[in-house]
Amino acid sequence: MQNLVTVFGGSGFIGTQAVRYLAKAGWRIRVAVRNPNLAYRMRLLGDVGQVDIAQANIRSPDSLNRALEGATAALNLVGVLYEGGRQGFQAVHAMGAKNVAEAARAQGVARMIQMSALGADPNSASKYARTKAEGEAAVRAVYADAAIVRPSIVFGQGDGFFNRFAAMAQFSPVLPLIGGGHTRFQPVFVGDVGRALAKIVTDPGAAAKTYELGGPATHTFRELLEMMLAETDQRRALVPVPWPVAGMLGSVGDLVSAILPPPITSDQVTLLKADNVVSGQAPGLAELGITPTSLEAVLPTYLYRYRKGGQYADQDAREMEAGRA
Repeated sequence: MQNLVTVFGGSGFIGTQAVRYLAKAGWRIRVAVRNPNLAYRMRLLGDVGQVDIAQANIRSPDSLNRALEGATAALNLVGVLYEGGRQGFQAVHAMGAKNVAEAARAQGVARMIQMSALGADPNSASKYARTKAEGEAAVRAVYADAAIVRPSIVFGQGDGFFNRFAAMAQFSPVLPLIGGGHTRFQPVFVGDVGRALAKIVTDPGAAAKTYELGGPATHTFRELLEMMLAETDQRRALVPVPWPVAGMLGSVGDLVSAILPPPITSDQVTLLKADNVVSGQAPGLAELGITPTSLEAVLPTYLYRYRKGGQYADQDAREMEAGRA
């Protein structure tokens, strides 16, 4: 089939945006997920028959072969932020990426695109960053011309950063500044990442390139929490947490990660010891013709629900002020 792309993890936070923009670009898309019954809405992102759903597990080569049959390109977005059960970093980021690449090669897929992460490093003390780098190497061992995409933290409706801390602020009088809150990030909008992925899949000139995707500005961890609190109209104390104490909190998170999402893990504490900003040595959004979207333009569109009064909070405040006048 011509112009058919198989998107592994296509129903997730980033995958949904990638599928949306691939559909706009005219691709036919096969969304490969572990639980197809949970991804039925993906078909609404394209024209009738343009988006199909397939069952696939990156630990199962047979399912990968079926999902890749007839595809022109493969886009692997599968990843985990913490380990739990069989969803370990090594199994998902390293072996999973290797399995996808080998199955794609066996099926004659012409192009391979691998989602990694800013900070991926084979020598990192973080298992997350280390296995992301191992996944890159495993894919490039099969596809020397594979495109690698490394975003900073990704924000937008349904993100795992601002939503997590905004929800935490609803019941906690304090928020932790891990390591003092000095770590720098370059948050990138999920819509921009989706557009970038669609362009990379479409453009043969993207072959063999490694892209670093960051937003228009860098912010410290403290600044990001301050922005979130201002947007949600919540007043909470930001308390610096020294690295040793943060490590102990992370160890507690490790213990509960098998049964519920942890507030933080020991590996995430390790990640926070290094800045998460683009190096400036690799192509990014500008080279793809994309103007990065600012936090200020997007945060109000989804953090409003954490305010008292929700989306009507500003209107209620204005009405109260008018009544006093």
